[in-house]
This record gives sequence, C-alpha cells and structure tokens, in this order.
Amino acid sequence: MPSATAPVSASVAIIGGGPAGLMAAETLARAGVQVDLFDAMPSVGRKFLLAGRGGLNITHSEAFAAFASRYGSRRAQIEPLLAAFTPQALREWVEALGVTTFVGTSGRVFPDGMKAAPLLRAWLQRLREAGVRFHMRHRWIGWHADGNLAFSTPNGPRHYTANATVLALGGGSWAKLGSDGAWVPLLAERGVDVAPLQPANCGFIVASPRAEHSTGWSEHFRSRFAGQPIKSIAMCLDGDTTPARPGEAMISDDGIEGSLVYALSAPIRDAIHSGGSATLLVDLSPDRSPERIQAEVAHPRGARSLSSHLQSRVGISGVKMALLRECLTADELADTTRLAAAIKALPLRLVATRPLDEAISSAGGVRFEDLDAQLMLRAMPGVFCSGEMLDWEAPTGGYLLSACFASGKAVGEGVLAWLAAR
Repeated sequence: MPSATAPVSASVAIIGGGPAGLMAAETLARAGVQVDLFDAMPSVGRKFLLAGRGGLNITHSEAFAAFASRYGSRRAQIEPLLAAFTPQALREWVEALGVTTFVGTSGRVFPDGMKAAPLLRAWLQRLREAGVRFHMRHRWIGWHADGNLAFSTPNGPRHYTANATVLALGGGSWAKLGSDGAWVPLLAERGVDVAPLQPANCGFIVASPRAEHSTGWSEHFRSRFAGQPIKSIAMCLDGDTTPARPGEAMISDDGIEGSLVYALSAPIRDAIHSGGSATLLVDLSPDRSPERIQAEVAHPRGARSLSSHLQSRVGISGVKMALLRECLTADELADTTRLAAAIKALPLRLVATRPLDEAISSAGGVRFEDLDAQLMLRAMPGVFCSGEMLDWEAPTGGYLLSACFASGKAVGEGVLAWLAAR
C-alpha cells in the first residue's frame, strides 16, 4: 500500500490500544498526523502483555509462502498485508526498539527475555515522543447524533471529532482485558456485515466415553488427570487426508486443549457446527509404525499387568494409559488388534467448543467484503478497521500477532492515502 502525505492539520482517532491500534498510531504519527488513542481499559496492551507471560511469540521464521498459508480461507486478504510488513520486517521493527529477537527450536520468533513488557514500554515511549495522546478509561459507545465519536468515561460522557477514525477493538475473547465484542451491534446497526464471533485457538468438550448423551470425563479420570499434558503425540481430524500433526495437548476438566488442539480448532469447530460433533484421532505413539505397535502389543505378557506390558513394550504409561482405559471397554483392552489400533488412532468425539471468552483468539468479525483496499468501511467513509476485529483467524505460533501488526500498519497507510486524497 503506497505511502501518502496527510494534511498537516489532520487528526485521527484510534479506538483500541492493542498491537493493531498502536501500530496504526505509529504509522500516522510519523507522518505528522495528530493521533488520539482511546481505550476502555486503564492501560493499553493488556492482552498483549498476557500473551507474553508464557513467552511472547512475535512471529515465525518459516518461508513466506508457508507462513501465508496459515491464514486459511482469508489468505487472499491477509497475504498482501503481510507482504507489505513481512515477518522479517516485524523482527527489524522490534529490534529498532532496542529489543533483540531470536528463533526458537520450533522456528518461532521471540524477543530476548521472552516478555512483552520491555517491548511495550519502549514502544509507548516512542509513541508519546511522536505526539500520540492516550485517553484511558474511555469506552467507545458509538456515534453521537452530530456524528462525533461518543465515549463513556469515569467523568461522564465525552464526544470527540476527528478527520478519520481507526477501529482496532479486538475480537471477543478475554473480555476482562478489553476484547469483549461490544462493538458488534454498533457496526451492525450502521449496515456493516459482521460475521459472528466464534472461539478460535480454543479447547473443546468431549462426549463422555462412558455415558451416552453425556459430556466430559469420568470423575475418576478428571480428578486425577485434568491439567496434565499429553506429550509426544500426534493428532488429526477423522477423515482428513493430511498427516497427523505431532506435538502435545492437555487434558482439561471436560475435554482437551493445548497447542495441537488449537492448530486444528478451525476444522474441529466447523465440523461440530455442520454435523454436531467432530472426531479427533490421537496417535499415542507417533514414532512407532502400526505394524510395530501391533507386534509389541501382541507379544505375550505372561503375569504382567496390561499397564506394565504397554509401558515396557510401547512406552505407554501415565495419562496415556489412563486415556486408553477411559475410552476403551474391557473387551477392547483385551483385544490386541483393537488395542493396537486405538494406540495409533484413539478416537475422541468432541461436541462443543469451550466458551468464547476462554479462547486465545476469535474468528469472525468485519467481513473484508465490506472494506475497500485501504481497510475503510464502504458504508462509512473515513472509518477504518484493523486487527482481530476483522474476519480472519490463524493458529498460535506468531501468526496472530504478525497479522495484527501488519493490518495496523496497512490501515495507517490507508488513512494517510484517504486524507491526502481529500
């Protein structure tokens, strides 16, 4: 998207202080635009800081074509934004703030120290030096009758006028951090087509393996294994022809979650919506072939218990062994052929997502068809959208933040071009 020079007297309101809103603010302020950034929270970047608690994953180092493929059905809309602000460019931007980055063993890119706070502090200092004005505890409630932006604040209602507005309000997950989806009806009543917000990168509820028409694990299994990871496994959706993904997951109170599940959350969710359930196939021993598993399981075990036999012959123990006992009947456990098949493809029937507010991110949002090439709403000239409130989704691994940063830069450039044209 080409740069443009905005009128010197131009002012822009940005609503939302996440990565997309802050990047839009930087792009505009650097061009000499007066930027006022509003956020309902007491401080900006709250979800960004939370994402960094366990190690801030900024982006990914894989080849660009593979990177762009992670955006699924919205690749055509997201890829141009990423091409204009590539993962490498994002790394260089981070390092220009004085924070070095490194590539982890998985190919993911992290800042040194793996925390978000130092990066955010340096960024906010640069934004303030550029003249960006921050207005905290300003909850956007729509437009006043005179067309001005309307806010609810601790000191009462406030109206604000600007030459252009950038909405960077986030999705619908983690409402306590500001992404509550309250903007959806405000845009819908203005004729903007908003795809329903849905959980993405989320956990799922399992159909009870033991009680028909019930959900969740047995109390025996839940009380002992909820919160425990299942490591060195692979997963795929039943009927999917692509190879199972290796990695790990975690048993939750009523189902399963974790990185492997998040990577498959979109097709799992869609299968549940279309058919009422989705069957996840879990390979508990991905390093061994089905033939080897069959041979090891069928090996005479003598007086040893089944648990001791599987631990010594196949390496199955702990939560993996408990999962087999939870999901298989006594007859299936005693049948070496069926047991071997279950070790390589244990079926878990998933029937619902965990609530939207628990999801790492959300799918749905303002449809790209309602935006022009500059990310401006066709129905509302001068109003632009960016970040997670757009209708796209991606797995964890740096893809979410990369697209938020890239869309923020793109929307800033779009505002500059629109202002210059006026």
